[in-house]
Amino acid sequence: MKNLEKKARAYALKNSLSYGGKASINSVISSLFHEGLKREELKEKFKEIEKIVNEVNSLSIERQKEEFEKLKKIISERKKRVGLPSLPKAKKGKVIMRFAPSASGPLHIGHALTASLSYLFVKKYGGKFYVRIEDTNPENVFSDSYEMIKEDCDWLFKKKYILLIQSDRMPLYYSYAEKLIKRNSAYVCSCPSEKFKEYVQEKRNCPCRSFSIKENLQRWKNMLNENGFNEGEAVLRFKSNMKDKNPAMRDFPLARINLQKHPRQGKKYRVWPLMNFAVAVDDIELKMTHVIRAKDHRDNAKRQKMIYNALGKKTFPWTAFLGRIHFRDFELSTTKMREGIVIGYFSGWDDEKLPTLISLRKQGYKPEAFWKFAERIGFSESDKIFDKKEFFTLLKSFNK
Repeated sequence: MKNLEKKARAYALKNSLSYGGKASINSVISSLFHEGLKREELKEKFKEIEKIVNEVNSLSIERQKEEFEKLKKIISERKKRVGLPSLPKAKKGKVIMRFAPSASGPLHIGHALTASLSYLFVKKYGGKFYVRIEDTNPENVFSDSYEMIKEDCDWLFKKKYILLIQSDRMPLYYSYAEKLIKRNSAYVCSCPSEKFKEYVQEKRNCPCRSFSIKENLQRWKNMLNENGFNEGEAVLRFKSNMKDKNPAMRDFPLARINLQKHPRQGKKYRVWPLMNFAVAVDDIELKMTHVIRAKDHRDNAKRQKMIYNALGKKTFPWTAFLGRIHFRDFELSTTKMREGIVIGYFSGWDDEKLPTLISLRKQGYKPEAFWKFAERIGFSESDKIFDKKEFFTLLKSFNK
């Protein structure tokens, strides 16, 4: 692109003056993309852009204003969207969306930003908004998370949501497993995992794929029966295409035996659905119309659509994929937060050093601040990088 150095400086000055004197390199790069910078050029140009942003950030605000006056004419003025973007295929009163946190801990700022967008669309168009706690992986469930997530959602969504817990819906998943088997769209595979990986690499069907529907129903019962298959000996697989160009799509697993005690269900169940299967079943049952998810779930969306098709469902939810929000200097892993609490580094989940909603509520932030932040992000697929200071400067501006 022409005039990269001048345009990068102009956008850095503009961004800096909009956010208290500190420009974000991510915002500058996003603006340069709109000016014609190619993504394949970014690796080569990144250091040059970074140097310019650092130079601008070292200037006083008065100096930044002076420089911007000289350069502002060389950059385009993009029309800013006000409020929510429009939601394609939305019908008044019939929008059904969901937020699906895992039961690993309380909600944090990352959850709040993505979930708020779905909540706001349902609020705008009318319909149903579900909070669905995903807890079908027994070893990853933190028992206190159920109540913490509910309290966070009561605050963030003003109690205007319907709460569901996946482990309470196990009979439903079992019934759908049988439906898929009866449609010859799923089979019980007892091949050792390493051997199945070989079949995937060689694009060959495993021997279990040829079993009859009757035989697979019996093998499914043997997965459910404590006197049947043991843990690790059998997996329910989706019958896709072992020659699919994407290896991840080849006969992917739907359910497996896991004998670990579940914090909520105890030892009541021995076969647990995997994420793609449970999500597809729930989205079908709840008649989901729109789904907003991170862009690294593209393959999962394809798997779930395959399950829909196998069950004869002609309508798949309209889906938007969002870029990831990366934070340079604080941790969003609830597992690591919990470890920090155990060793005494944090005083608790409400420690002001943590980016949890319980901590931010305590510090005086309002749900509306997250709603406004989510509106600003919209349907962007670009990854965003924030440092702690930059993020909270923005959040405080929305909290007024």
